[in-house]
Amino acid sequence: MEIKDLEIKIDELIHACDELERKQAGMFSDQAKWITERNRLLEKNELAKSKIEAMIMRLKSLEQD
Repeated sequence: MEIKDLEIKIDELIHACDELERKQAGMFSDQAKWITERNRLLEKNELAKSKIEAMIMRLKSLEQD
């Protein structure tokens, strides 16, 4: 291989590394969004669970009256 061929290969590797770094940054960003969304959904689920439990308790108290 000549020096020019090596320079071309090195440039290709640099380009590939840059592309991988961009993709990785995007994946980290997506992961942060998914974690935020998951936490939001867990909170909504917990709130719904609390409301349902409260309704069940009210219904049970009405049955006893």
